Amino acid sequence: MRIPEENDVQGEINIVPMIDAIFSILAFFIISSLSLIRSQGLPVNLPSAQTSQPNQQEEINITIQEDGSTFLDGKPILVDDVRSQVTDLMGENQEAMVIINADEKVSHGVVVSVMDQLRQVQGATLAIATKDQ
Repeated sequence: MRIPEENDVQGEINIVPMIDAIFSILAFFIISSLSLIRSQGLPVNLPSAQTSQPNQQEEINITIQEDGSTFLDGKPILVDDVRSQVTDLMGENQEAMVIINADEKVSHGVVVSVMDQLRQVQGATLAIATKDQ
């Protein structure tokens, strides 16, 4: 009795599922990195300026919405409390860049009031956020 020989089946590596997994991981990292570069301020319509420059320092964001409501790093705050809250945030760090994200339709008086409060903070440098043209 003779045992029939079995043909050796050549093994294959199907790389299509591996490519799908690599692209899924790549898409995940692209989408997650986009959320890292968003501004820390709340969404407002910033005015545009040709001379706007990116900031490289430690920053504190103050957002003033169109209706005049004011936020410090995303938390609601009264205009009269801006000076004390920013001083507390600065802590031991004697210098900080305070960026005012004011909607282009906000009342000029509200922005001036916030700026007046910030000028009384020792070591705070003021900047007004704009968008590139």
